[in-house]
Order: sequence, then structure tokens, then C-alpha cells
Amino acid sequence: MEFYHEPIMVKEVLEGLNINPSGIYLDCTLGGAGHSQQILKRLNSQGLLIGIDKDDDAINYSSKRLKEFDNKILVKADFKNVQSVLSEKNIDKLDGVLIDLGVSSHQIDTAERGFSFLRDGKLDMRMDQSSTLTAYDVVNKYPEEKLLRILWDYGEEDFARKIVHAIIEKRKIKPIETTLELKNLIEEALPKKYVYKSGGASKKTFQAIRIEVNGELEQLGETLKFLISKLKKGGRLVVLTFHSLEDRIVKKIFKEEATDCLCPSNLPICICGHKKSVKLINKKPIEASKEEVSKNSRATCAKLRVVEKL
Repeated sequence: MEFYHEPIMVKEVLEGLNINPSGIYLDCTLGGAGHSQQILKRLNSQGLLIGIDKDDDAINYSSKRLKEFDNKILVKADFKNVQSVLSEKNIDKLDGVLIDLGVSSHQIDTAERGFSFLRDGKLDMRMDQSSTLTAYDVVNKYPEEKLLRILWDYGEEDFARKIVHAIIEKRKIKPIETTLELKNLIEEALPKKYVYKSGGASKKTFQAIRIEVNGELEQLGETLKFLISKLKKGGRLVVLTFHSLEDRIVKKIFKEEATDCLCPSNLPICICGHKKSVKLINKKPIEASKEEVSKNSRATCAKLRVVEKL
């Protein structure tokens, strides 16, 4: 099975994790195991890596790529279910956690997975292929107002109304079945000067549908808080995001957890009792170097944030 995925910002991720060779590390989004492989190379026989991913292809490929390492546990699971994974494996505290929220190159480049508007395939977009909701269902079965909300909230699409109107009219005639059908429909609905903008006119709509299909933003904040609670003192949580919606959630949670009081500023005394649990390692997100972006365009939008447990 071909599974090519160039890991993003490997050097920066490893620096962020500040690896203890005997530590326990969790890769919440295993993908092609590029980051996990580098973590394992820095662990001794006492160290352990737990890697989870909801994509069967990722688990199968990573099992082969990491076969030389004995100190690993790979589990098929959504990272939002990490609490049950750690409980099942009797893991109480962690030295470090990585979450890479990007879509893998394998998922994008495999036409039949239906993620890309550059390749023709069935409208699918499921990261977990055992799940029931597909992009076909979203595009062809969601009511107009729900489609509008998704494109506004998850795609921040200025032309959401035009695009949704085109979808509704098209599916009255026949279902929209493939990625290129949807791409062409979007381009026909937009003013021509926007069609050939950088990134493609379909990018925001495809992103919005993908987020809906996979529930990518659901429980993200709660999961980050849980993972912070599982860190040992001095342990690090490293998060890679690839669009502003994710980054806003991560930034908000990190700021809250690095702040002693969350009461409104007009209150004379603190009544919330909140105590900071982490410190920010980088106040501004770290971005990929120009050299990396020139070699891997998918690093262009990457932002990395790191916190350390107090």
C-alpha cells in the first residue's frame, strides 16, 4: 500500500516536545508515522510511544513503518476518544503529546477517498472509513440552511449563498456524486475573477464539508484540556493546526490554561478560583521555514503552539 506523507515541521515539533528518552509520549494523529518515527528514535528501552489514528490505512502503514521499534502501542481511535484509550492501556500520566490536525497527503492524494477537488473521485471525505456520514450525504441530503451554516462556520466562505443555491438546484435534477462535479458546480456559481484565485475557488467549500463529515472541531477544546490534565510536571503539549478555525480554539484554550483568573475584568475580586496549569512556550505560533515551504507547499498554513505543564 502506498502511503506517502511528508511530516510538517519535524525539527520544531521535536524541540517543542523536549523529549525525555525514558518518557511516555502520545501521538494523537499518527498519519504516516513521520513524527512518531522521529520520537521513537529518541526514546530508550524505558520510553514508550502510543500512536492513535482513526484511519485504517494510517494504522496499517504505520505498523509496518515502525516495526523495528518494540516500545510502541498503536491503536485505531479518534483522538477525541483518547481518555478511553489511555484508561484501557493503564496510562496515567504523559511526558508529551502531539496533535497534528492536518489532513494527510495520502488522504488528499488518493482520489477514491474524495478529499481533493484536484482529483476525480466519489464524494466521501471520511477519515474513518467505518463511519456512516459521507460528503455525498452532506451535499445531497442536508437542507439549505444547514449547508449555509456549514459553509459560513467551517469554510468562512463569502459566496456561501451562491454555492448552496447552485447545489440545491443541481441536486433537484440529479445527485452530485463526484469531487469534480462539485468543483465545477462551485466554479460556475462564482464570479470568474475569483475562480482562479490562489488555492482554488473550491478550497473553502471542500474544507467545510470535510470538517462536517469528520467532526473535526467537535470536542477539540475539551480534549485539549483533558490532555493538559494528563501531562506530568514539565510535560509538553504540541499542536499543529492548518486553518484559522482550529488555531483559534487552540489559542483560546492555551491562553485560558495559562491564566490564573478568568473572571470579567470589571470584578473587584476573583470568584472563579481558576489557577493556571501551563505556561506558554511560544506566545505567537511557530511557522514553517521558507525552506520547508519551498519543498512542501502543505506547510504554508501550518502553525505550531506549545505549552508546558506547571
